[in-house]
Amino acid sequence: MFRIIFVLDILNGTAVHAVRGERSKYKPVTGSRVCDSSSPLDLISAVSPREVYIADLDRLLHQGDNFELIKEISDRTRTMADIGPESMNDVKKCEMIADTVILGTETASFDLIETAAIRFPGRINVSIDMKNGKVLARDRNLEIEPLELVRKLNDHNIRDIIILDLARVGTGAGIDLDLLMGIAAASSHDVLVGGGIKDMDDIKALEQIGISGALVATAVHSGKIPADLIRKK
Repeated sequence: MFRIIFVLDILNGTAVHAVRGERSKYKPVTGSRVCDSSSPLDLISAVSPREVYIADLDRLLHQGDNFELIKEISDRTRTMADIGPESMNDVKKCEMIADTVILGTETASFDLIETAAIRFPGRINVSIDMKNGKVLARDRNLEIEPLELVRKLNDHNIRDIIILDLARVGTGAGIDLDLLMGIAAASSHDVLVGGGIKDMDDIKALEQIGISGALVATAVHSGKIPADLIRKK
């Protein structure tokens, strides 16, 4: 079954609307058709999603964290969380509050991905963070073509690969089907896509090319993707 995963970007304990990865400009979620509150717990109660992707923006910006809130959400539903891990100590902290730990190329090294996949098999997701077709990476071993990196990850015990196009996040600008088709064919892992997904036509197109799931927020708040599709049955 194609997975439609609800996204919560949390900053200062509030759900914010992420746009193009420009974190300093993020504002609290307003005008949502699913909930009139920007409280993450209120949103989880209103949507009751099967799965949630959480980005702890305070931790990513090195200005605190939302660990207690993430743990509370994890007690209600299945979660994957990105706290920007840079070390195994960070990975251990994340695995205590979420079901799945996200290691993003923007912050993690390839050595950390390898070690974490061995230490926590099946509980690691790797997010290939991209902008304008290029992988964003701190580690030069990850600063390669997206398809090459996907193949490089095939031998590791990772749960999902996430293709996160930061330039498209929150824009509803659509998706790069040609790139994603190649990635789906090259990956031995399930591939999830985030950034730019505007409506059900995009969801159907992703499913048709072999993508396993989509990360959505803006399209759910706008009503272009029905909240019923992400709710627990």
